[in-house]
Amino acid sequence: MLTNAQVRDIETLVHPYTNLASHRETGPLVLERGQGVFVQDVNGKDYIEGMAGLWCTSLGYSNGELVEAAREQMSKLPFTHLFSGRSHDPAIELAEKLKEISPIPVSKIYYGSSGSDANDTQIKLVWYMNNALGRPKKKKFIARLKGYHGVTVASASLTGLPYNHVDFDLPIQDMILREGPETVAAFIAEPVMGAGGAVTPPAGYFEAIQAVLARYDVLMIADEVITGFGRTGEWFGSTAVGYKPDTLSCAKALTSAYFPLSAIFIPEHINDILIDQSRKIGTFGHGNTYSGHPVGCAVALKTLEIYHRDKIIEHVRKVSLRFIARLTTLGEHPLVGEARGLGLIGGIEFVRNKATKEQFEAKKAVAAKSCAFAQEEGLIVRPLAGDRVAFCPPLIITEAEIDELFDRYERALARTLNWVMAEELMG
Repeated sequence: MLTNAQVRDIETLVHPYTNLASHRETGPLVLERGQGVFVQDVNGKDYIEGMAGLWCTSLGYSNGELVEAAREQMSKLPFTHLFSGRSHDPAIELAEKLKEISPIPVSKIYYGSSGSDANDTQIKLVWYMNNALGRPKKKKFIARLKGYHGVTVASASLTGLPYNHVDFDLPIQDMILREGPETVAAFIAEPVMGAGGAVTPPAGYFEAIQAVLARYDVLMIADEVITGFGRTGEWFGSTAVGYKPDTLSCAKALTSAYFPLSAIFIPEHINDILIDQSRKIGTFGHGNTYSGHPVGCAVALKTLEIYHRDKIIEHVRKVSLRFIARLTTLGEHPLVGEARGLGLIGGIEFVRNKATKEQFEAKKAVAAKSCAFAQEEGLIVRPLAGDRVAFCPPLIITEAEIDELFDRYERALARTLNWVMAEELMG
């Protein structure tokens, strides 16, 4: 029996990444409040938010300092913009702070509202740069299978989520030579694949790719939307995995998701081109109404202050030992073919045969079933492509809460196995 709130939802909303047909039967999980790593639904049931929302609520829920930072800024200057040379101190100070912690040399910061629009802007900047340099054919981007870079028309074109493939199967050099080096402009990658299954790269992966890209003058872009600001135990995931990009995109944990804000780190040589072209054309013809929103920038400044003051990076390094240990133990389960992670992000892959790694038929949706059981056990985790389940809790999680998270999931996993056996799905 659907509740009144569920019926109202069904009659009014279109939900992203949702089976809209089955949603009409099951209805939504309607959440009402949150505190720390827990959220609570309208019936008072609590859940561990094992995905930090959408990989984003790094400081957990109901952080009073972030709420106050937003309130204070709203009471002083609730909105202005950065168009036509206007500015405000929160945007300036935040850019200064981001430059200080950047893992790469950076000249300027460009703000947006989401990871999608940040990566969309990355594409436009690369095209703009190559047009300015007299290389109009050098426009193609290389992105990885299972990579996720957004949902705008351009950023979605970089996203590839097939159900079956070999992880990191990228013959980069062959691809560049086949397409023509003069046409390949940039390579974009997440340090750790998020929506593609919380997949970590093998040792030496990025170093090998970078050598090839440097040979053919291909720009390297790090998509740090999920991995930025401590998720891997480093300020940025690129540092954790040996990736040395030319530029990067970040969002999500920049404000602990309390306000929509993204940022692009622009190196000096690209900024010089933007200036030269503005001199020729008369303007830099790109921008968003909410670029550098003062409330978002104020919240981001407070978020960065908390990361520093409370030693959040050091905390992640400490508790991630427990997180990875419990995650690795899941790999012993008869349904799990792989369990791996880095810092406080990880994933497992379901298989119907551990020896051969044969997967279940995609339509059986075993990972999704396990997540439904997890929700009943009071844990929110997310099924992903390739019959995988991701874990990505708030960075403030304690070791005791990590144990409770995995205790709840192990109960869900036991129920999943019982369901699989009853359905006779095992190989």
